[in-house]
Amino acid sequence: MRSQLSRSTPQIGGGRTKPKVKPEYIVGLTDGEGCFYVNLRPARTSTGHPWVETHFYLKVKIEDRPMLEAIISTLGCGAIYLQKDSRPNHSQCVRYEVNNRKDIRNKIVRLFTEYPLLSVKRYDFRIFAKISQMVDQKEHLTPIGFAIIRDLKAQMNCRTRRVRENRSLGGNPGPALGHRNPPVK
Repeated sequence: MRSQLSRSTPQIGGGRTKPKVKPEYIVGLTDGEGCFYVNLRPARTSTGHPWVETHFYLKVKIEDRPMLEAIISTLGCGAIYLQKDSRPNHSQCVRYEVNNRKDIRNKIVRLFTEYPLLSVKRYDFRIFAKISQMVDQKEHLTPIGFAIIRDLKAQMNCRTRRVRENRSLGGNPGPALGHRNPPVK
């Protein structure tokens, strides 16, 4: 990690700026440790609207928190949370998360469009970017738009662990492990 961090530079007044990382480093880290996730909730009342949240995550061991802090310094958005896990043989982790729609659109989607992912996560990103665009255009507020988003979401993260099928609409019950739907154009 140390070789990937840009050296801090002196500021006027004797202080130092926070370390930053190169965009390619963030993309590479995302290929291994990142996730694009969409959470869906149907309208709770007949007059309410469905709810669509877009999230970008990076999860690393707690010892690597300075790396996530450098990513926040580079991107200028997001927050770091302790991911509590009491399972045996699991180390404590921290999670970097961006879920603000403006930051998703202007920073996350822009970053991964300019610096494409190399792993199969590029397919998840394409779907994620399409859903983000639909939410920005308020298409999720129509029954047809929400159904399209739900269908797109079902194509995401299909190669990861099987998600419990008894989850609410927010789950990913998509195809069996290893099967990948064609990418969204």
